[in-house]
Amino acid sequence: PMKFSSKVQKCGLSPMRKFHPYAVAAEAKGRNIYHLNIGQPDIETPKAFFDAVRSFDLPVLEYAPSPGVPALIEAIRDYYAALDMHFAAEDILITNGGSEALQIAMNCILDDGDEILIPEPFYPNYNTMARTCGAVIHPVSTSPEEGYFYADRRRIEAEITPRTRAILVTNPGNPTGTVLTHEEMEMLVDVARQHDLFLIGDEAYREFVYAGEPLQSFGEFTHAAENVILIDTVSKRFSACGARVGCLISRNRELMAHAMKYAQCRLAVPTLDQLASAALYQVGPEYFAAAREEYKRRRDTVVRKLQQIPGVVCKCPKGAFYLMAALPVDDADTFQQWLLEEFEDHGDTVMFAPGEPFYGTPGKGKNEIRIAYVLKQQDLERAMDLLALGIRAYQQR
Repeated sequence: PMKFSSKVQKCGLSPMRKFHPYAVAAEAKGRNIYHLNIGQPDIETPKAFFDAVRSFDLPVLEYAPSPGVPALIEAIRDYYAALDMHFAAEDILITNGGSEALQIAMNCILDDGDEILIPEPFYPNYNTMARTCGAVIHPVSTSPEEGYFYADRRRIEAEITPRTRAILVTNPGNPTGTVLTHEEMEMLVDVARQHDLFLIGDEAYREFVYAGEPLQSFGEFTHAAENVILIDTVSKRFSACGARVGCLISRNRELMAHAMKYAQCRLAVPTLDQLASAALYQVGPEYFAAAREEYKRRRDTVVRKLQQIPGVVCKCPKGAFYLMAALPVDDADTFQQWLLEEFEDHGDTVMFAPGEPFYGTPGKGKNEIRIAYVLKQQDLERAMDLLALGIRAYQQR
């Protein structure tokens, strides 16, 4: 037989898509599935994006420059300047979504046997990104009872080893919806500086905070210019996941010089998507205000409904559009399969993402699930009722 990379063999498939074949089989039986498993927003993409694509009329669709289209880099600089963060054009590298920004960052800082510290539960694709570099994720443990809190200095410093190269936090959090306070961010920056670590802030969900607090970013900490790496993207902010346009931002010149090697190797990010994404940055604050309002309403619905189900542990998340909850079932994976194969109520059933693959610690998260509250109000209400009915029926088997 042919030989494959030991690195790729340590990677798994995305847990969010694992149950797709079962869903197809359920739909073939005539089931209607309410999807809470994938974070695909249903908020409309601003028209500015499509207008820019339609008005594109150059005779040749050329390669964009490897660092990115200048108009988009300028738009991103202006966006941050409005938040009182000032970046030079060379601090910003346009990437194929936030995903490529993360992969490039890890490729620049991780070696075989290195560790990257990430609070668990975390976005499972981080696993594949780290393993591709020959590194492993060293998890910082949390619990549903504490609302997945991790920002404790002692807890984090206890996990740093001689192999630790970076701390990565998703803020606001996916899958937990946790949001760091300014003091907690300051503490993480301080830990990174004291231990000569990179601090990667995956800020894909920055706009989605629900207590009226100001937008935050690790980019505020100019004294930590050597340590801080930001990951940003148009995917969630502008509901433009299909554009695949993100960026890597850092004031660390050496890091950015290394990142350019990867950027040149993959040549460029699609020209049209970059030009259209630049147009997105002209969208006014009312777009975000409306989106925030809508998601906040959905969050409140999901939390209210979950807290009415006996045995569920769930604290109210402060941001993003996900939450993790512990269910009164033995195994969320088995439960999900059962919901697709055996359960229905008036022809309906429901999908979530089982929690275990979001953890780095073996055996953790077995009875937990992630819910993406990306459905409209009445669909969410129905989906949560289905979850409650499903849990009851599953327990009574």
